[in-house]
Amino acid sequence: MQGWGATRAWVEKRLADGERIEGAERLRGGWTSEMRRLRVEGPGGRRDLVLRSFVKPFYVQHADGLLSREAAILRLLGATDVPAATLVDVDATATHCDHPSLLMSLLPGDVRLDDRDAEHRADLLAEQLVRIHQVEVSPDARPRTWQAWTSPERVTLPRYTARPELWRRAVDVIRHDPPALRPCFLHRDFHPGNVLFEGEGDDVRISGVVDWVETSWGPADLDVAHCSTALSLLHGVSLGMTFADRYLAAGGRLAEQCAAHLYWRVIDALAFAPDAEKVAVPWRELGRADLDPALLSSRLEEYLHALFDRYA
Repeated sequence: MQGWGATRAWVEKRLADGERIEGAERLRGGWTSEMRRLRVEGPGGRRDLVLRSFVKPFYVQHADGLLSREAAILRLLGATDVPAATLVDVDATATHCDHPSLLMSLLPGDVRLDDRDAEHRADLLAEQLVRIHQVEVSPDARPRTWQAWTSPERVTLPRYTARPELWRRAVDVIRHDPPALRPCFLHRDFHPGNVLFEGEGDDVRISGVVDWVETSWGPADLDVAHCSTALSLLHGVSLGMTFADRYLAAGGRLAEQCAAHLYWRVIDALAFAPDAEKVAVPWRELGRADLDPALLSSRLEEYLHALFDRYA
């Protein structure tokens, strides 16, 4: 693997006495970073670690903040019931590694993006998200305040649409200031691609939640909106539109005003415009070859239409 020598030496210095790296495998499904599964052998047997490395110039530029935040969050979550990885070490500025890197334990399970049992998994996602939002954080340990991932000026509208007025109406929604909010601990990038599952049928369960680089302090509505958009793109609008209801049924709290619901849902959805390619690439790598730009653009537009039907 290119650019691996210095990073490997850094990893090996963090292993227990007698342990050594016996193999490395590139993991699929990442967009922001390269993920490697490292097979470690030693006197105590085999264990697996995960190495996250930022190699794209944009993410290398922001790696110090992103990886330092993830390291701090993994330390914090170690004392909770949230199934997150255990931090081994971090080199956020590539002082020792070829690229900014974070080393952590491997969580069991796998990402599941197929339509089979998607509704049951959506219930589990909602329950897990409620528990994430209940994580207690002291004021001095809170992650950064939430940031919007788009703005009226940055939205890329689809070139071909029979409903341009729908898109203009959606952009107008986010021209307003954010609604009053009740802040809490957010994953900030919670969606099916960042959740691992084990088991089958009625015995399926969440075994891990990954990718904590965007963790923030803000409204629960924003995490719910992000997962709702993703479910709409992956499985269809009807499932995405039910996620907020599932979250409330699991004990979560959301804004009560329809206008607030609409704002948070639309500001998240527009960040995916026009074709959700940022998430589509890793989703296709994980087996969803059907998720081409045309289908995703259509689902995103139908989702916006459904949001206005329900909340406007």
